[in-house]
Amino acid sequence: MKIIILGAGQVGGTLAEHLAHEDNDITVVDTDLVRLRDLHNRLDIRTIQGQGSHPLVLRQAGGEDADMLIAVTNSDEVNMVACQVAHTFFHTPTKIARVRSAAYLTRKGLFSHDAIPVDVLISPEQVVTNHIRRLIEYPGALQVLDFAGGLAQLVAVKAYYGGPLVGQELGFLRRHMPNVDTRVAAIYRRNRPIIPRGETVIEADDEVFFIAARKDIRTVMAELRKIDRRLRRIIIAGGGHIGERLAETLEHSHQVKIIEHDLQRCTQLSEKLDRTVVLHGSATNKRLLLEENIEECDIFCALTNDDEVNIMSSMLAKRLGAKKVMTLINNAAYVDLVQGGEIDIAISPQQATIGGLLTHVRRGDIVNVHSLRRGAAEAIEAIAHGDARSSKVIGRTIEEIELPEGATIGAVVRGKEVLIAHHDLKVETDDHVILFVIDKRRIREVERLFQVGLSFF
Repeated sequence: MKIIILGAGQVGGTLAEHLAHEDNDITVVDTDLVRLRDLHNRLDIRTIQGQGSHPLVLRQAGGEDADMLIAVTNSDEVNMVACQVAHTFFHTPTKIARVRSAAYLTRKGLFSHDAIPVDVLISPEQVVTNHIRRLIEYPGALQVLDFAGGLAQLVAVKAYYGGPLVGQELGFLRRHMPNVDTRVAAIYRRNRPIIPRGETVIEADDEVFFIAARKDIRTVMAELRKIDRRLRRIIIAGGGHIGERLAETLEHSHQVKIIEHDLQRCTQLSEKLDRTVVLHGSATNKRLLLEENIEECDIFCALTNDDEVNIMSSMLAKRLGAKKVMTLINNAAYVDLVQGGEIDIAISPQQATIGGLLTHVRRGDIVNVHSLRRGAAEAIEAIAHGDARSSKVIGRTIEEIELPEGATIGAVVRGKEVLIAHHDLKVETDDHVILFVIDKRRIREVERLFQVGLSFF
């Protein structure tokens, strides 16, 4: 596939890295020569210096025969105009744009072929907000991913010492919970993946990815770790787009406070939000945190646009008594360094955003992609189309499907029913199949499994 990526920042660069290893023809456009040189030295891609919304620059990047344009520069306006130019001059089949401003996103009919022709809108702030909200909904989870419209969920938890299943073989899970069907899709032990089998033993501190119907998630979590009490008191450091959206989402069900250093922004937030308490000050101010009873805070979310402020304020909040801290970190190199110590969960906005972009790049009938473990693994939702003659999966049981090494099927969603993938489950037409792939080099093989053969047409 021939793809043009506009913007060589965190999201554009990470996306280029994902796609360059998957037999795609990638061209990255940016005005920053240093960023482009760095990408070109690391990856087998073309780079063009210039303004991505200019017709001549897009033509130079290969716009005349590009299959897809992904506009993820820091400017909403550049992204939108680039999609318009690609549509008008090059008839680019698929145009994806990152748009942050709610002023654009809330305008009905703005993004259509009769107005601004954007096929797929990506809003990183909304993606991250949804991600944090799910983590608050399931205290103790490291990651919560929705599939098939939320009917099934994949959840990552850390197994704790003394938990009912720690020290037990996975085969014991089904006997221990006869009324709940679930499947462990993968285990990470000391950052190394383990393909789970019936005789695999869960150890303390294992990162366990399991899949189940949404209604059964809490029951399974209780077997792997202590279930934290419901989080009610929340302090948000940073009143930017993400902080504001999160407060707006939570303020009617939780006690929410926002700490924002900019006085004018504080005034705007106090006018927009109904029940949230807006505080003017610095989240790294020990005295302010103590005055706001940080020791009674269930969760502290550091969501400023400064990684160092987020890390320092989170560490300070935890030492002063906050039960749990979540920290937004843009620099991917910091994420693994800080998570699991005083910082409970480090959130990477670019990794949260990448999944939505990959969904539209994948071949075959892939309808949902989540990037996991900082891009090392993926969870994929694919629809089984065709019939037994034209499909490599339809009419076959789970054990008969020739999965590439490192790939496992966790569940099948049929209509409104979630079916956990036991060896004798047979895949039918229009089933949503949820897979976990620990080796990204095998993604193409997974995609080919769900491509319909010509005999179907």
